[in-house]
Amino acid sequence: MSAFGRKNGVGGMAAGARPSFGVARPMKGGIAKPEPLPSGGDQFPPLPAGTGAPDTGGAANKGDAMTRLADRANSIHEQVEVGGFEASVHKIKEQVLPRLLERVDPEAASTLSKEELSEEFRPIIMEVLAELKVTLNRREQFALEKVLIDELLGFGPLEELLNDPDISDIMVNGPDQTYVEKKGKLQIASIRFRDEQHLFQIAQRIVNQVGRRVDQTTPLADARLKDGSRVNVIVPPLSLRGTAISIRKFSEKPITLDMLREFDSMSDKMCTALKIAGACRMNVVISGGTGSGKTTMLNAMSKMIDPGERVLTIEDAAELRLQQPHWLPLETRPPNLEGQGAITIGDLVKNALRMRPDRIILGEIRGAECFDLLAAMNTGHDGSMCTLHANSPRECLGRMENMILMGDIKIPKEAISRQIAESVDLIVQVKRLRDGSRRTTNITEVIGMEGDVIVTQELFAFEYLEESDDGKIIGEFRPSGLRPYTLEKARQYGFDQAYLEACL
Repeated sequence: MSAFGRKNGVGGMAAGARPSFGVARPMKGGIAKPEPLPSGGDQFPPLPAGTGAPDTGGAANKGDAMTRLADRANSIHEQVEVGGFEASVHKIKEQVLPRLLERVDPEAASTLSKEELSEEFRPIIMEVLAELKVTLNRREQFALEKVLIDELLGFGPLEELLNDPDISDIMVNGPDQTYVEKKGKLQIASIRFRDEQHLFQIAQRIVNQVGRRVDQTTPLADARLKDGSRVNVIVPPLSLRGTAISIRKFSEKPITLDMLREFDSMSDKMCTALKIAGACRMNVVISGGTGSGKTTMLNAMSKMIDPGERVLTIEDAAELRLQQPHWLPLETRPPNLEGQGAITIGDLVKNALRMRPDRIILGEIRGAECFDLLAAMNTGHDGSMCTLHANSPRECLGRMENMILMGDIKIPKEAISRQIAESVDLIVQVKRLRDGSRRTTNITEVIGMEGDVIVTQELFAFEYLEESDDGKIIGEFRPSGLRPYTLEKARQYGFDQAYLEACL
């Protein structure tokens, strides 16, 4: 008998019975080798074929990826030299400009339009060229006239970039380097400034147009051009490579939600939902990164505002161009040299309440003025909108809480969270993807509070699928299929059925 109360040996078991615990099976054919686990074990199974796994035909993809990394690590970036026709014209301009200024009254020239000035300059330029013994053909003469007039009345070399409709951003990094953005991709521009003094004069000309100034005492300035383009200027000693100018150009033709849908920035259902959100006076926060299209989205949604409503916009630097007839833009004012006279967003919100507004729309929220936004949303002015920087709808709510806490407002965090939950209806997340395209990646509604946490519900989301051979990101806009909590607001304006069908 064994210690387990059974007879020793296999023969002592009933026929067909399983061996008892501890009884070893006889070995056959030597030591059995365990089957090797797949690479990564059960928790990390191998990638399917074609995704880069070495043993599944993805070795080529892995090799391409490693080659791209090696190329980037060993690449050498060279400065682009300005040459050819443009260089020759600019060289002649440097000789002609001083003599031209001797013959022209700058104050009288500033009163003329570019066309009138061109007619006045033409004979004078011919005289100067004759003195210098320089002979130009017709094309070079026209180019020289344009360059000289841009230098006197415009923004010098920047005029060429500002007139290019394909350029959406201009970034000047000192007098010797300028980048532009075309179709979401950065590339270096073939323009140069004469020197740092030349670039600084153009920067001052830009900011002086809107009553701002930039110098060593105030080395930062936000401004705008006549067409509404946004400008930021930073000068030495803060900028170590010379004066830096960043210009965000806006399209001359107003962008609508239908146009964004045609650009594949959103789906048909998302477009319908945002139209209804704008028409039904929902409080909307547009969140995203730099250059993702937040201001464009806000301008597009403003098209859905009832033309009979009085709309006030409040911004640090006026960028919004609403498409409504009854629209009054307001702009803050920085302090003077003595540090006095500043008018903040909070001051303008308080004043706006005395101006009989139907909607109060704030521009970009960067700090404690977020509390002023909630004040606008909670003072009976539904339909307020704003933009702010955040990576996701959930982070957007967290940033709003943190920005309010940055101020001197003595309010518990729970009360701030509750006020945000009661004020904001929708968060629209926009993103610039790595292929340069701009997509509306999320539309999320704020439901309310559960304990001390703000509860949200996602209505739409963009799901990444793959990347095409030419580098374009392919994805799908998917509705969540959930019944929206903001349906009651849509019902008050008669859009409940259309809103429900769009979200399901």
